[in-house]
Amino acid sequence: MNVGDVLPPLEIPVTRTLIVSGAIASRDYQDVHHDAELARAKGAPDIFMNILTTNGLVGRYVTDCLGPATVLRKVAIRLGAPNYPGDTMTLRGTVVARDGDVIDIRVVGTNGIGHHVTGTVRAKTAPSEGTAGRMLERTPEGTTEATA
Repeated sequence: MNVGDVLPPLEIPVTRTLIVSGAIASRDYQDVHHDAELARAKGAPDIFMNILTTNGLVGRYVTDCLGPATVLRKVAIRLGAPNYPGDTMTLRGTVVARDGDVIDIRVVGTNGIGHHVTGTVRAKTAPSEGTAGRMLERTPEGTTEATA
């Protein structure tokens, strides 16, 4: 991967199950992440995704693209428009710096409202059988190695 390379987009359907399970998995029991009635009482139109779920999805996106031996060194993100059920978040990334096997990727995740997440991920790549220096391609059946 070189500076300027663009990672393939990843579309993630934002479901109630994803929002609630992500909040539970990260031990975030704030009512706005699982109780629609209480979320509306606090001014939101529905429950919405928490930052820890978003952080995990950003990490997954980068490691899926760079390969299973990739180690995330730093994830710095900022939330914007909330992810509500029924929407789709599309993650996109661009390589903005490279120093040997350390790559910085600018990540943007958008939904129907606007930018849900923006940030930078620093990752250390490591040769892995079948994936060294190659982008991975997503298919409905799973992640497969691209021929590039």
